[in-house]
Amino acid sequence: MSQEVKRKKGLFNRFLDMVEVVGNRLPHPVTLFALFSLAVIVISFFAAQAGVSVTFERIVIGTGEMEEVVVTAVSLLSAEGIRRIFSEAVTNFTGFAPLGTVLVAMLGVGVAEGTGLIQAALRKLVLSTPKKLVTVVVVFAGIMSNIASDAGYVVLVPLGALIFLNFGRHPLAGLAAAFAGVSGGFSANLLVGTIDPLLGGISQQAAQMWQPDYTVDPTANWYFMIASTFVITVLGTLVTERIVEPRLGEYKGDTEVSIDQVAENETKGLKWAGISLVVFIGIILALVAPENAVLRADDGQILAGSAFMAGLVPIIALFFLVPGIAYGIAAGSVKSDKDVAGFMGKAMASMGGYLVLAFAAGQFVAYFSWSNLGTILAVKGADFLEATGMTGIPMLIGFIIVSGFINLFIGSASAKWAIMAPVFVPMLMAVGYTPELTQLAYRIGDSVTNIITPLMSYFAIIVAFAKKYDENTGIGTLISSMLPYSIVFMVGWTIMFIVWAVLGLPLGPGVTMYL
Repeated sequence: MSQEVKRKKGLFNRFLDMVEVVGNRLPHPVTLFALFSLAVIVISFFAAQAGVSVTFERIVIGTGEMEEVVVTAVSLLSAEGIRRIFSEAVTNFTGFAPLGTVLVAMLGVGVAEGTGLIQAALRKLVLSTPKKLVTVVVVFAGIMSNIASDAGYVVLVPLGALIFLNFGRHPLAGLAAAFAGVSGGFSANLLVGTIDPLLGGISQQAAQMWQPDYTVDPTANWYFMIASTFVITVLGTLVTERIVEPRLGEYKGDTEVSIDQVAENETKGLKWAGISLVVFIGIILALVAPENAVLRADDGQILAGSAFMAGLVPIIALFFLVPGIAYGIAAGSVKSDKDVAGFMGKAMASMGGYLVLAFAAGQFVAYFSWSNLGTILAVKGADFLEATGMTGIPMLIGFIIVSGFINLFIGSASAKWAIMAPVFVPMLMAVGYTPELTQLAYRIGDSVTNIITPLMSYFAIIVAFAKKYDENTGIGTLISSMLPYSIVFMVGWTIMFIVWAVLGLPLGPGVTMYL
């Protein structure tokens, strides 16, 4: 390696170290979210006093109709705002999006962990998987997990840390690799997920402003996203092994796991856990696969509007609970129902720190929404890009960057797209680009900055998971670990996008890039 390459690598690592140090010198995440909340309250007052507002047209999700909206900054220091801060504090906490998902899923995961199933299965994985493939498997599994909505955040991210720890590697590197796949690679997948029809419906309504009979299918970006799955897997693996893990160094924490051979009773437990899991999956398939299955939507859809998707969290909990109990009975770690209840209670007790963090984060997210500051930033960002006068590929690259920037402030992919699509879809149709191409550019930008914004609803729980292995872990540690993924994903995915555009490859079945 040349001295120049070493110097550049050293500069980048020093930059990441600076991000970590500065970030970790900030107060505890709970205090930080409290300070963020206070800042929003103060900024909202001055923004409202200045009469800051934006006017734009957006698509009404569900009806597809266009509506003109005037959004004005709302002061939270007004009488109404102060009343709301006090009266809705509890609902801000209980309504915090990830809270119920995490706690319900952890009931099942806690049993699987308490009985020893997860540990035994991981040791089995360690003994049967080539070490070189572990990072690839973790990143790829993270990407694929988004087919199950938010399940990857709750299940796969902590499992990524455990898998790396079992292999004698730094658990925070495994956590980062899984988080990068789950969140940074959110739009990539080999299958069509729930986000595809949602964004496609918004794109279609925006396209019909320019061409009334235009339709956008859920498979509009499918070919590109299939290829993206492999590209993001490779990039995520390289970042983990070349940048993140070397920075973290050798793990010197107190958390240890055994990598001994799987004992006879554990083998028996794994056998019965596997059998029970197959039976459970068979029951779920029976409730989903038939044409008129009970967990399908009224119109027969498996994904959109179905009880299957609405009930995915308890299904995930049962996915761990059923084999966990079967394993425990066979391996001897479950003697009665009291043991199962005890494992659940222990899992809930371990979430105490997260509950405190969720309360503070829930208030901040609610205040940011009430003040309308996020919407104002999104519209101003879109207006800025439109005013640049760029066209063609430079315009699309700028659109990716602006989408990534706006994503730092508004987490919902559909909410942002409902605001941005009516502006950019017709604009780019006017110069010959299909709505599917514009939607694709948006999805790239929307994915790559998920992993570095504290406003992402699951960011708080990732910090909580990381603290299990290093109490000194803070927001700075997590952001400095995830920033290389965000940069590499942004650059690599954009290059892939440009190459795809230059070659004129189809984006999905029957979908071209140009009108």
